[in-house]
Amino acid sequence: MDPKMIIQAAAVVALVSLVFAVIRRQFIYRQDQGTDEMKKLAGAIQDGAMAFLKKEYSWLCVFVSIVAVALYFGLGEEGPSTAACFIYGAISSALAGFIGMRVATRSAVRTTEAAKTSLGKALTVAFSSGAVMGFTVVGLGLLGVSLLTLYFQPPEGSEAAATNWIKPIFGFSFGASSIALFARVGGGIFTKAADVGADLVGKVESNMPEDDPRNPATIADNVGDNVGDVAGMGADLFESYVGAIIASMALGLTTVGSTTVAFYPVALATIGIIASMIGTFVVRTNDESKISSVLTRGLLVASAIFVGATIALAMIPDIATELSKAASAEGLWGITGVWAVTGAVWVGLLLGLLIGHITEYYTSEEKKPARQIAEQSETGTATNIIHGLAIGMESCAAPMALIAFGTLAAYSLAGIYGVAIAAVGMLSTLGISLGVDAYGPVADNAGGLAEMSDCEPEVRQRTDKLDAVGNTTAAIGKGFAIGSAALTALALFYTYRQEIMIANDGKEFVIDLINVKVIVGLFLGGTCAFLFSSLTMKAVGRAAQKMITEVRRQLPGILSGENEPDPGTCVKISTEAALKEMILPGVLAVAVPVAVGKFIGPEALGGLLAGALVTGVLFAIFMANSGGAWDNAKKYIESGVHGGKGSPAHKASVVGDTVGDPFKDTSGPSLNILVKLMCIVAVVFVPLFV
Repeated sequence: MDPKMIIQAAAVVALVSLVFAVIRRQFIYRQDQGTDEMKKLAGAIQDGAMAFLKKEYSWLCVFVSIVAVALYFGLGEEGPSTAACFIYGAISSALAGFIGMRVATRSAVRTTEAAKTSLGKALTVAFSSGAVMGFTVVGLGLLGVSLLTLYFQPPEGSEAAATNWIKPIFGFSFGASSIALFARVGGGIFTKAADVGADLVGKVESNMPEDDPRNPATIADNVGDNVGDVAGMGADLFESYVGAIIASMALGLTTVGSTTVAFYPVALATIGIIASMIGTFVVRTNDESKISSVLTRGLLVASAIFVGATIALAMIPDIATELSKAASAEGLWGITGVWAVTGAVWVGLLLGLLIGHITEYYTSEEKKPARQIAEQSETGTATNIIHGLAIGMESCAAPMALIAFGTLAAYSLAGIYGVAIAAVGMLSTLGISLGVDAYGPVADNAGGLAEMSDCEPEVRQRTDKLDAVGNTTAAIGKGFAIGSAALTALALFYTYRQEIMIANDGKEFVIDLINVKVIVGLFLGGTCAFLFSSLTMKAVGRAAQKMITEVRRQLPGILSGENEPDPGTCVKISTEAALKEMILPGVLAVAVPVAVGKFIGPEALGGLLAGALVTGVLFAIFMANSGGAWDNAKKYIESGVHGGKGSPAHKASVVGDTVGDPFKDTSGPSLNILVKLMCIVAVVFVPLFV
């Protein structure tokens, strides 16, 4: 079997994925948009989101141009091709976020209108929007990897270039990661500045309901849901997806030396897309108590099909023979040969599902942790925040233990290649898992539109049911991203070591804890996660201050009937703050690894990557889960318990939620990108360090 057939088939399936996304989009656009008032409000959200994205991308064009020039002239012979791949990766990542957000902003109003008919119809529209995001991400990602592989792979028999050809393709992952970091940070600052301002002044100070049209920050808040939780999240998982595939391809070439082994992750991504497509067709229900279960059913169906397809792949003689070369000689529990590599894939898939389950436990309003936070809210804001922080810290233990033992199992089965391929397995069904995740912001916006346009109470009740589940699925999506980040970063860490050895003509390169430079790097790497989080949290705080001041200025005139709300000023405040504040954290992620590698040495950079990996993953889990738990504790109180809306417990929970907002939607999800981006930068800039 010609290995190139795998790449060609992947390119075809990637195009099919994009066509599937277009079909879903056309289904959404055929749905009714509701009343003129609903259209007007939706139009304001659409205009605000697109205006922000255009400004953000115009700023990012400058960054991409500067880095591309640095790559072109700084990497010798590989410079021009790496720079071209970097630009392609940046464009693809930005395009994935743009398409997903454009469809999401147009889906929300249609979801609101559908909720007038039934919960099932509203779920179908919202989930279709998420599916557009999911299949656009995997389609563009797999297409990019496939086309670049077909272009750069040398003709058969070119043994001198048997492994070097993949080096420029790391530029594709570098470009995707760069855009993802800026999109996550910029979008997160925008959305949380608006959210905090709307909640603290509207709910706590003025006793206004959520999404009250009189609150001038409401439109900005709804815009933020799209630029942060859709465009930012799409770019985030795009880079996770391509990063995992490219890292495992590189390890297949350098550690095994087999083209088939290198292309196996591409085959996994291909069958994962097909399995995800099939899984989308079982996501439907009219029973509000089964929303979460039908979304889970879609994921499980896709996962089951994927597992069956990996068994079929292992039965193909040519593939089985080559994959056996990657298996560990000892194996795990006596599993060797092709089944060892297949087992490593299953470890990753199972790891993702288990991390998702744990995340659901710690964040769902139906589970004990969020309800405990709600109960603590009865004695005030302080006890709410104390318990929320404690829940977030506790929630780190089980996922980290799973990641540790999952890494050990994958390594025992197929060495470091097994760890990388486990990350691909975890993200294999990203088409549907991202669809489940991305439907949440659409449901949230739909609820806001229902409130602002004075729809019947049952419409808001239906959208709130979708939104409550969406909060949990969003947290699960972050868990997937963090888990895959840990495994991918480990693979990239090893790839960095291999590249240093190759650049040093095969001389052994050891990252030794006795080496003082490695220790210095560890300290600096651990510091990076805290400094990065501080920069992003303070950015949200400063922007929120301006938002709160503006809402307080407007509200007296609005409530007295003298003035109309001016949402445009609030959108402008969030936009300017996000664009200004996203620069320093983004530059930090690229500049620090280059500076450490250049001025302290490759050993120190190895320590930096290790320190950033451990603290970054722990901090990301802590922030994502505590923020999700605070949010759903608030929603649990709003359902009528502990005094319900407007009670002292509710006000305490709103404050806790505003603390958790930048945790879960700005700093937390950006950290997993930071960890991978630093690893990618280290791999790409190896020629500067040796």
